[in-house]
Amino acid sequence: LVGAHDADGNLVFAGKVGTGFTHQSALDLRRRLDAIARPTSPFTPRPTGPLGRKAHWVDPSLVAEVAFTEWTADGKIRHPSFQGLRADKRARDVVREIAKPTAAVVRSARAATDVEVAGIRLSHPDRVLYPDVGITKLELARFYESIADWIVPHVAGRALTLVRCPKGIGDACFYMKHSHLWAPPALRRIRIREKTKIGEYLIADSLPAIVALVQMDVLELHTWNSKEDRVDQPDRVVFDLDPGPEVPWPRVIEAARLVRAVLETIGLTSFVKTTGGVGLHVVVPLLPERDWKECFEFSRAVAEVLERRDPKSYTTAFRKRGRERKILIDYLRNNRTNTSVAAYSTRARPRAPVSVPLGWDELSTRVRSDHYTVRSLPKRLASLRADPWKAYWKSRQRIPANAVDALDRI
Repeated sequence: LVGAHDADGNLVFAGKVGTGFTHQSALDLRRRLDAIARPTSPFTPRPTGPLGRKAHWVDPSLVAEVAFTEWTADGKIRHPSFQGLRADKRARDVVREIAKPTAAVVRSARAATDVEVAGIRLSHPDRVLYPDVGITKLELARFYESIADWIVPHVAGRALTLVRCPKGIGDACFYMKHSHLWAPPALRRIRIREKTKIGEYLIADSLPAIVALVQMDVLELHTWNSKEDRVDQPDRVVFDLDPGPEVPWPRVIEAARLVRAVLETIGLTSFVKTTGGVGLHVVVPLLPERDWKECFEFSRAVAEVLERRDPKSYTTAFRKRGRERKILIDYLRNNRTNTSVAAYSTRARPRAPVSVPLGWDELSTRVRSDHYTVRSLPKRLASLRADPWKAYWKSRQRIPANAVDALDRI
């Protein structure tokens, strides 16, 4: 339940907010609300009806940022979505802001605060998204502008799942799978049938579209394994090597090379990239012929080869307890609607790391998963003589007909 103060200092009820919460942010908010409980309503007047009788009241000391479409005639907010708590504003200073209709005032305010990158207007360009290194929304947009030729081919035509951080990585971030929210027109929308409904996703085919995502405070781009024209026939398989906290980096490198070797036994070429987190991705490009089930079963068979080979080092079990010294071979990235972080996408982590494709000969203890960042990656790309994944784009391979049986025999 939210409100704002009127001219006399009374807290006036402005409606209910029921969306925009992640599971974790809801738990965190509940703990903070429990700590400021009170027996009486802080609103003047008190909300009427069952809501006024059954609500659990708290002191009005937390400030929330809420996105909404408009004010209703009775002073409530329409289509609200929780964006996060704010620590930079005092609760008693929150009032209902009145829009000024003068076009000149609006234009001058925008001119003073907004900046354009790739034709996309960035509001609050000086908003700090990575506090530990001081990277702002404007710097992030210009980073993508500088690497556009590298990232666009990896995301174009693919449905996206996004990680949004409206207040930067120091505050609550959340996954956005479906595109119910407003989005700049540079982004396209695609409707995909799911098990029980039709899901609407965003697609970024260009630099302006990626900058539009920055404008939406998106810090991570995760893509489907298929493109929109063959949405039920993946054109790649991804193995996510996720090490437990006690696994040394050389063992993660060894695991990636072992996956590569297993794939080579059945005639498949693979490529490696950092995740920008703690692990590595091994990616197998494919002709879009097999369906999701076939690709999933194939990826599981590969993962199980490693698990059988060395069960003390590798696992396909996703529970975290008990795998502190093991590497999870995550094959679930290959299930329909599941995604993996895109090549050249930033991550919502300290230092602004980036997921970066590597040549197999570059894989070493000197280059950890979060080695390249927003500030260091452009220098690497400027020094490259060729794309380390050049052969990826020319690949015309397919999963062999007897691949799963062959892997079961290894």
